[in-house]
Amino acid sequence: MVRHNGVSYRAADAHAHIYPGKIAEKATASVGTFYDIPMRNVGLPHVLAQRGEEAGIDRFLVCSVATKVEQVRSINEFIQRKCQEYPQFVGLAAWHQDVEDVAAEMDDIQRRGLRGVKLHPDFQRFQIDDPQMLPMYAEASRRGLPVLFHTGDSRMDFSSPRRLMRVLEKLPDFTCIAAHLGGYTEWDTAREELRGTNVYIDTSSSLFMVTPGQAQESIAHFGVSHTMFGTDFPMWTPCEELERFFALGFGEEENRAMLYGNFARLFGLEG
Repeated sequence: MVRHNGVSYRAADAHAHIYPGKIAEKATASVGTFYDIPMRNVGLPHVLAQRGEEAGIDRFLVCSVATKVEQVRSINEFIQRKCQEYPQFVGLAAWHQDVEDVAAEMDDIQRRGLRGVKLHPDFQRFQIDDPQMLPMYAEASRRGLPVLFHTGDSRMDFSSPRRLMRVLEKLPDFTCIAAHLGGYTEWDTAREELRGTNVYIDTSSSLFMVTPGQAQESIAHFGVSHTMFGTDFPMWTPCEELERFFALGFGEEENRAMLYGNFARLFGLEG
């Protein structure tokens, strides 16, 4: 449990990355280089579990990104194995825009017990609203698999909140998570462009850069009921992200929703 101002909260980290041991240091370093941000940890499963336990977090949404189509199955096997090894992990599948048989790949994802899909358009070099991706979004929606998007980066256009909104205009029932308060470094654009009852956001890799007022404005736009706490591990440690989260000054009921309740509802977990 997480303790704050004398209150205990159950908490989940709705955005964490893990990597196999042989590539963890290299993968972590490459992410830090891409964003020019020193990484706080190495993205190893046991390190995530340890840092989370120290902070009082007991559930973690874990994922990794496929930059080549041939990586999809091996990443998903790794995520499946780590979810079996760490029962506190909830796994998201990797995907790639060059997957040919959407239904077969979705079948494999569900056989592995993975609860959704993670996409990073900037790393994977595709535009969120590429027509080639629409069948995948539609199939994920049909199967009840939320898609977590890295959303936003003012240096490029692949993951723009505007592009995600174009998808939602075509597929209004599509449940997705627009990471980083709806759009990393594009928070104003996310509030202006992105809306819908099936859009969730997480707080990861944003609270270090925006003011509490700006974060509150984004959360108000998307709704407390559609906001989830996330760390973007190994970018940040759970303890420091919890400190930033509580500095937003929300009340106990709102904190309970964002720290665990919304996550549990979205992924069908116990309360």
